[in-house]
Amino acid sequence: MVIKILMLIVFFAIMLSVGLYTRKKVNSANDFVLGGRTVGPWITAFSYGTSYFSAVVFIGYAGQFGWKFGISATWIGIFNALVGSLLAWVILGRRTRVITNHLSASTLPEYFGKRFNNKPIKIAASMITFIFLIPYTASIYNGLSRLFAMAFNVPYTACVIGMAVFTGFYLVLGGYMASSINDFIQGIIMLVSIAFIIGAVLAGQGGFTEALSSLANVTDTTNSTPGIFASFFGPDPLTLLSVIVLTSLGTLGLPQMVHKFYVIKDERSIKTGTIVSTAFAFIIAGGCYFLGGFGRLFDSAAIYTATGTVAYDTIIPSMLSSLSDILIGITVVMVLSASMSTLSSLVLTSSSTLTLDFIKGNFIKKMDNKKQLLVLRIMIVFFVALSVVVALKKNAFIAQLMGYSWGALAGSFLGPLIFSLYSKKVSRLAVWASMASGVGITVTNMIFGYFSSPIIAGAIAMIVSLIIVPLVSFITPKMPKAEVDSMFDCFLESVTVSKKKSLDN
Repeated sequence: MVIKILMLIVFFAIMLSVGLYTRKKVNSANDFVLGGRTVGPWITAFSYGTSYFSAVVFIGYAGQFGWKFGISATWIGIFNALVGSLLAWVILGRRTRVITNHLSASTLPEYFGKRFNNKPIKIAASMITFIFLIPYTASIYNGLSRLFAMAFNVPYTACVIGMAVFTGFYLVLGGYMASSINDFIQGIIMLVSIAFIIGAVLAGQGGFTEALSSLANVTDTTNSTPGIFASFFGPDPLTLLSVIVLTSLGTLGLPQMVHKFYVIKDERSIKTGTIVSTAFAFIIAGGCYFLGGFGRLFDSAAIYTATGTVAYDTIIPSMLSSLSDILIGITVVMVLSASMSTLSSLVLTSSSTLTLDFIKGNFIKKMDNKKQLLVLRIMIVFFVALSVVVALKKNAFIAQLMGYSWGALAGSFLGPLIFSLYSKKVSRLAVWASMASGVGITVTNMIFGYFSSPIIAGAIAMIVSLIIVPLVSFITPKMPKAEVDSMFDCFLESVTVSKKKSLDN
């Protein structure tokens, strides 16, 4: 216990020190929300990767889908790297940075408002962002608290409140810069820790070959096919595909992930970010789902509820409970690192959109930098408190909470963002149609449950967004040509580079 507590003390001390250090660098709302657009390539890359993966993945998704799909759950992590990281950087990275800087947009709702010259779109996007980031934040508290309960026997409520206070403290101090530097430190911790954890868990099962052989002998009451949980595509390829779509394609439409591209410093940051964040995702996501795939080897009474159903969020903590104190301490710090980086990103995104896109200009007509910073910090506290209230209800599994959030957000914004970056023909009505379908599919499924899970509903909402935007744009009035041309002129500006970058100059 002493070892585990010492690890936490060192971790918390480092995070607080970063918050105090970056506080003096925050002189404006731009510094607070965007870090002055001066964040270097490695910090940008790690910030993207650590915001992607949290306790939601390690505790919730790895546990639930490792149990359901076996070793084939590893495909989720592979596609997270190829689509959620590599494709996202290639498609969105440069163009998002260029046009948001050209339009002086600090948030995704502000980009939509200026790109389509429509204030109601900005306000609607702001409210969707704020509302549906709350269940995602709650899912992070949920996952982390379960691990703390296993490692320290800390009550769930105390853990949730403690995490909220700590994260809010260093965010209020340093804003995006504090979050980014901490993301870099936390990312290094995650990379080192995951290798130790996987090695230790598999060693306890006799090594990889022995563990895979044991998994091949596991059967399920719903599927008695021999070796199904050790097979290439597992027992339910269609549901596996829906999870891949939700967790991989979804990042291209999530405000907190797209925001990382706003702060890119230069061309080198794009190239480094693409490579590093993709490699990071392969190791972290691939490792988490690979580890979760062996969850059925740890079947015990501890993972079942009183009614006899599997409590998926307890599977990974149960797997880790037999490790040494040092390894449990490493695990706690790793998941804490992953969770705090994602949590800080969510809180900052939500508070900034509520302040800059909803309150500013609507409720407070004139906001100078000093007032904006004050309101931003107040909104951080407000959002943290609200998400804690939701987290304390514990009324859903982690995967379901994340499914609601990602389905509504990416289902609303995925199509409008991608098409508006590349096409001048996207109409305002297409944006409204996408937001209506994303929220509509998610909310109606919550009420009526016509899809078997919010994950399937979320994946469908994303695909609908990609279909509905070009379709509605084709049959509805376009924006004035001259107005859109002026926005896209930023992509035609000439840039002079050295010959080591290009021979054509």
